[in-house]
Amino acid sequence: MKHEHLHLYKQEFLNDSNIEQMSTLLKLASDPTRLKILFCLLDGEKAVCCIQEATGKSQSLISHQLKKLKEANLVKSQNIRNNVYYSLNDYHVHTLLGVAFDHVMEEKKNGK
Repeated sequence: MKHEHLHLYKQEFLNDSNIEQMSTLLKLASDPTRLKILFCLLDGEKAVCCIQEATGKSQSLISHQLKKLKEANLVKSQNIRNNVYYSLNDYHVHTLLGVAFDHVMEEKKNGK
């Protein structure tokens, strides 16, 4: 999927503030543990214990990283009974992960 619309908005919207926000978003998503969490949530919402099991990280680390991801609006949470369930915030996060994965696979396919 190409994003032809990006050039249409370049002049108007790529100001320093927006560039800084995009940089912060990409930095947050680039941490290996946070990236594992995001990919773990691709197939739907999960409780912290399930994310912990899938990533092999401690509950405190997962909770800390989820807090950062939530502050960046990459994940959202909902309380159900005594558990907190996390999911990806919206389709943009799905797209971001998909594009990153496709890019890596394309590089591997081309022997880079």
